[in-house]
Amino acid sequence: MILKFLIVIVTFAFMEFMAWFSHKYIMHGFGWAWHADHHNHHKGFFEKNDYYAIVFSIVASSTIIYGNINPDFWYLTWFGAGVTCYGVAYFVFHDIIVHRRVKIKFVAKSKYMKRIMHAHYIHHKVHTKDGAEAFGFLYAPEKYEPKQRD
Repeated sequence: MILKFLIVIVTFAFMEFMAWFSHKYIMHGFGWAWHADHHNHHKGFFEKNDYYAIVFSIVASSTIIYGNINPDFWYLTWFGAGVTCYGVAYFVFHDIIVHRRVKIKFVAKSKYMKRIMHAHYIHHKVHTKDGAEAFGFLYAPEKYEPKQRD
């Protein structure tokens, strides 16, 4: 049981790197056609950028299913669980808390939440494929610490 838990935790942590990498080099690279409307105003609740969530959910579901039907690859179930947990954390942070796609009342109070939200807002100041910074989702370096107001 401990090994399964460790696989989920390590996969979750690795997904932050994968999210950063895919955001910087795919979404702001050859996959910009899907990501562009996320950086610009658009009509409706859904955006082409949501296709990425579908792709990642297919990966997670496939590993969970395959790990369950093939005992030799049992560990894939737990990789998929880690990817799924990251996807839930991403959805809550990115879509609900930062972009308010689901209307809730939330005020960031912790230093951590203020930093990652500030980094994400800096990222969204750029409305084009090039020139953006801060590509992570659940981690932001100290340089993104919001400046204190006097």
